[in-house]
Amino acid sequence: MHAPRLPRIGTLAAWRDTARRLAAAHADPANVDWGLETDGAPALFDEDLPAPSRSLRVPKAFAELVRTLVPERTGEGMALAYALLVRLQETPGLLGNRADPQVARAEAIAKEIRRDLHKMHAFVRFREVPAPEGAAEGARRRFAAWFEPDHRIEEECAPFFAARFGDMDWRIATPEVLTIFEGGELRLVPHVGLRPDAEDPLEQLWTTYYGSIFNPARLKPDAMRAEMPRKYWRNLPEARAIPDLIAGARARVAAMKDAAPTPARPRPRPAKEAPPMPDPHDDLFAAAGGAPGGSRSLAELAEAAHDCTRCPLHADATQVVFGEGPAEARVMFVGEQPGDREDIAGRPFVGPAGKLFTEQAEAAGLDRSDYYVTNAVKHFKFVQRGKRRIHQKPAASEVSACNWWLRQELAQVDPQLCVAMGATALHALTGSGAGILKRRGAVEQTKDGRPVLVTVHPSYLLRLPDADLREAETAKFRADLARVRELLEERAA
Repeated sequence: MHAPRLPRIGTLAAWRDTARRLAAAHADPANVDWGLETDGAPALFDEDLPAPSRSLRVPKAFAELVRTLVPERTGEGMALAYALLVRLQETPGLLGNRADPQVARAEAIAKEIRRDLHKMHAFVRFREVPAPEGAAEGARRRFAAWFEPDHRIEEECAPFFAARFGDMDWRIATPEVLTIFEGGELRLVPHVGLRPDAEDPLEQLWTTYYGSIFNPARLKPDAMRAEMPRKYWRNLPEARAIPDLIAGARARVAAMKDAAPTPARPRPRPAKEAPPMPDPHDDLFAAAGGAPGGSRSLAELAEAAHDCTRCPLHADATQVVFGEGPAEARVMFVGEQPGDREDIAGRPFVGPAGKLFTEQAEAAGLDRSDYYVTNAVKHFKFVQRGKRRIHQKPAASEVSACNWWLRQELAQVDPQLCVAMGATALHALTGSGAGILKRRGAVEQTKDGRPVLVTVHPSYLLRLPDADLREAETAKFRADLARVRELLEERAA
C-alpha cells in the first residue's frame, strides 16, 4: 500500500509529481491511499517512490480536470484522478466516453468544485481593519474576510482576488488556510481558523447597497436560496436585510404599479346621439356638391368628430385626429391614419412620417401651410406590446366608416386636386387601393371627377431597410410632390 501525504499548500504540484512517479512504477490505483499532511493519518509510505521510468501521455483536457479534482475534500478526487491517469495510458480517448462510470464521476466532482469556486468568488465580504501601530502615513488600506468553502479551493481562488483587489492589502481566512496579499505579494499559510465575530461600517454599506438594488417585482425566494445557500448567509452582511425585504415586497410592488405611467385615455365627453352608421353600399361621392351631414364648417366638423363611434377604433385611441389647413386650400393631401405621435398631439402628420412629408414637400417647392392635410381614418389603430403601441393597418370597414368625415372635408374644402399618399388613402378616394406602386405617379379621378395624384405614404420610405433604395424612393416621392404645382397650373390654364 502506498500512502502519500501531500502538503496543504502546493497540493496540486505535489500530486502531479507523486502520481507521475507512481504511474511510472505501475502502482495499482487500488493500492494507493491519497491524503494530506494535515489529515494527521500515519504515512505508511512517503518515501522510496520510484524514479520515473517511462513517459506518460495525457490529453490537455486531463490537466484541467485534475485541477478541479485535487481540491475535493475527502480525497476521492485525487484517487479518481490517479485512476484515470493510469487508464489513459492504455485508452487515450477515455475522457470522451461520458458513459464510463469513472469519467462520469470525475465530471460530477469537477462540476461541484467549479460551483464552490463561484460561490467563493461571489460571497467573500471584506471588512476594513485598522492599520498596525507605527504604519506609515498613506499606507495601503487593510481588509480582512472570512469564508468557509466546501472544498480545498483556496489556492485556486487566490489569483482571482489578487487581480481584483490588487490596490489594497487583504487577508482571507478559511478554517484551514490564511491567504495574505500585502504589498502586491501573495502567499498562503496553513492555519486553523475560526469565524471572527466582528463588524465594521462596510457591512452597513453592503446592506444599504443590496436593499437599493433589490427588485421586489422579481422576488423568487427559492431561486435566491438556490443561488445563495443559507450556509453562506452568516458571512453576508446583506443577508440580514433579506427577511425585511421579502416581507415588504408585496407592498413595494403595489407602490410601483401605482407609480407606473398609464396610457392616455380618450377625454370624457357628454353623451350625444351618434351619427347614423353609413350604408356599406353608400357611394362616397353620391352626394357630391353637398355635405352628407349638412353645411357645417371644418371647425364644427372637427368638434363633432370627437364623439364619433362609427367603428371600434375610438375605444382605444386617445383622441380623434381631424384634418387641418386652410378651408380654401386648392390641394388636399390624404394619408392613411394618425400614428402614435399624432394620436397624442391631436394633429395629423407630426410624427416621423409627417416630418419627412414636410421636408420633401418643401424640397419640392410646396408650403405645407397652403394645403389641407388629413387622413382617411381619424383614429389611431394599434396593438400594445409592452410600453410600445404598434401601428396596425385599418380594415376596409374602418376606412368605410370614416368616409363620413372625409366626404364632408372634401365638400367643405372643395380642392382642385387630391393627393392620395398610400394604398389606404387611394382606396378611400377612388374605391380601390390595389397596386399602389404600379399606379404611383398617375393622375386618377374620384367618382365625382376630382383629380387624384397617386403616390406612396412617407412611412413606406422610412421602413425601407436598404439605404440606397430608400434614397431612390425618396427622390421619386419628391418628384411626385413636385407635380402638384404643374397640375394646378395645367388646371388653371
